[in-house]
Amino acid sequence: MESRTNMDAQISAAKTPDGLPECSLLEVRVGQVKRLGNSDIMSGIDKLACFGPVRVSTLGVDGDEQGEKVIHGGPEKAVLQYAHHHYAAWREEFPGSAHLLKAGGFGENLVASGFDEDNVCIGDVVRIGSVVVQVAQPRQPCFKLNHRFQQTEMSRRAQQSHRTGWYYRVLQEGSLVAGDVMRITERPLPQWSVSRVQYYLYDNTRDRAATTELAELKLLAGAMRKLFEKRLMSKNVERWDSRLADKATADIQSLDLGPRSDGDGSKVQ
Repeated sequence: MESRTNMDAQISAAKTPDGLPECSLLEVRVGQVKRLGNSDIMSGIDKLACFGPVRVSTLGVDGDEQGEKVIHGGPEKAVLQYAHHHYAAWREEFPGSAHLLKAGGFGENLVASGFDEDNVCIGDVVRIGSVVVQVAQPRQPCFKLNHRFQQTEMSRRAQQSHRTGWYYRVLQEGSLVAGDVMRITERPLPQWSVSRVQYYLYDNTRDRAATTELAELKLLAGAMRKLFEKRLMSKNVERWDSRLADKATADIQSLDLGPRSDGDGSKVQ
């Protein structure tokens, strides 16, 4: 059984001499594709902690599988990290799903506290053990989170709160293990935190100057750049409904809900 006390204690990232955050890798997780909860969906979101060193290649963590590789896999989504300290807020918001809202709940490969969407930037280069990764894009939550946590609004609330996690591309293959230091060694785009990208992706979608900059942001994953390019060309914003809720979402018997919180964690009545 995991020790939440030890994990939740590591909320603030330490700082390197040049002021960049660093933290400790608490767990490495991988999963195989299997049926998701009570649905007919096949997914690799249910991941187990690894013991000992784990190999990481440009296509991801050894032993990890994705249900839909076209959507979830590939070099620009090789490794997923989620901020462990977000789970406390989720347990308050969804007390009926508290037993599911713990390390690995969002299907992350890397479990750590200290890094989050506000202090991690697109293009950040991170060394973990002998592996070097680079932040490529925010995760765009999908309806599978609704089934994972038995909550019809989970994916939508993850998007609204910006508590989604983010993907890395792998610059240098190697091995990592729980306990390794995660150290940001380069920050070429300090103005583009993951959360700021999400602000223009989901909230202020009509800002043409920001959209243009993001469409041309070379270190942002190609698929996401194309999304912003399409907005510029069409002058329309893509619909999110089918990504956030499939037809089976309506059949979920949501567990009891707690008070809703907005993106900064404050409660909304």
